Amino acid sequence: MTGFLQDGWMVLAALLPSMGLLFLFWVILKHVIEGDRRERAALRRWEAEQDAKERAADDSSAP
Repeated sequence: MTGFLQDGWMVLAALLPSMGLLFLFWVILKHVIEGDRRERAALRRWEAEQDAKERAADDSSAP
């Protein structure tokens, strides 16, 4: 039983750094994707505002 627990801890100690890096990669990738989504939404809002301003300018300059 003692040998099994010792081997189990050694396996866990060997896998822990890889699991930590995988978790870190997942967190970073998640933040990159969420940031891209927010940036695209902000760009859509800005473009909609610009289109509205152009339509307002065209309407006001019409005779």
